[in-house]
Amino acid sequence: MKALPRPPRPRPVVAVIPFEEASTTAAKVIAAHVSGYLDLPADILPPVDIPFAALDETRLQYNAATLIGAIEAMPLADYFRAIALLDVDLFIPLFTHVFGEARQNGRVALVSLFRLQAHMDGSSPSADRILERVAKIALHEAGHLLNLLHCDDERCLMHFCGDVDRLDQTPLNFCRHCRTALRRARRGYETANAGP
Repeated sequence: MKALPRPPRPRPVVAVIPFEEASTTAAKVIAAHVSGYLDLPADILPPVDIPFAALDETRLQYNAATLIGAIEAMPLADYFRAIALLDVDLFIPLFTHVFGEARQNGRVALVSLFRLQAHMDGSSPSADRILERVAKIALHEAGHLLNLLHCDDERCLMHFCGDVDRLDQTPLNFCRHCRTALRRARRGYETANAGP
């Protein structure tokens, strides 16, 4: 008897996970931009607690690698990738702080509101400006999850921005090379999971 073909799996879905008091509006902005720019549906999950073990009590910052490891241990098998939204100060050993973090071709990205809510001079940006920054960081880190490296094009979202002024100057767009790489990565996943 001939085997029946396996039905194709649904399109890959990205989980957006707000942690504790992170903005609901910012989570919705991330989900909308993932859908609009990456053509990937996104679900916003219920808020969860920040793992205490991620706090470095000497620095009074949260270790991004520890947070990523904790989120990777969560039951998220139904999701293609996950983007966590936090309102705490993040660091990695190489930098005093980061706006977000992701492992290359990994499953989990972090986006922190903490340093996006002020200009370099300490003044407060508009709510729209903060949400635009959140969208840029989320798309940048999602690009790393889809195996994109930093881009040399200063007009591309995959260009590295170490401060909010440079982030504000970066257009909310990927260069044509990174757009092509994103489409290729998404198609590769869909093909691999389409079944026989």
